[in-house]
Amino acid sequence: MAGSFWSDQEFTKQDYTQNKLPKGDYENCSFVDCLFSKGFLDNQNFVECTFEGCDFTNANIAHTIFNVVTFEDCKMVGLQFETCNHLLLSLKFIGCNLSVASFVGMNLPNIQFHDCRLHQTDFADAHLKQAEFPNCDFENAIFENTDLEQADFSSALNFNIDPSINQVKKTHFSKDGLIGLLKKFDIVVT
Repeated sequence: MAGSFWSDQEFTKQDYTQNKLPKGDYENCSFVDCLFSKGFLDNQNFVECTFEGCDFTNANIAHTIFNVVTFEDCKMVGLQFETCNHLLLSLKFIGCNLSVASFVGMNLPNIQFHDCRLHQTDFADAHLKQAEFPNCDFENAIFENTDLEQADFSSALNFNIDPSINQVKKTHFSKDGLIGLLKKFDIVVT
């Protein structure tokens, strides 16, 4: 059964935890204060869509296309982004909680995370060249074999990045943030 097509529509305060979002293509649509928690968003196509104030906690996003999609003030705890469709992938996050999310092995050049909580988020083997992380909190986030070349951590907090196992060429850090590059040495900076 083929999916349906929705364009230029707004979906507000919908609960998709019991009844799944209908399969289909969503173009230039907005989703406001919707619940997708523990639900199934797999095999969907979102093009130029926005999600604002939505809860995606532990939702299944396998094989879903996110092409020029913005998430603002969303709860996205535990999402496995590496399972979504990587073709035409373009994401932006503003004020989101992405704790315990996973971006393992993903190619995400120029991705933007603004004012996001990224506690225990896994970026191992990801390519984040020229990524932007203004005012993001990386408490216990995982960076292993991660390409962070020219990324901007100048106002980021609580990151622990080992330069010997990550690519940090021309990566931007503030002087106050340099301690995040030295944690593995267990030194005391005063």
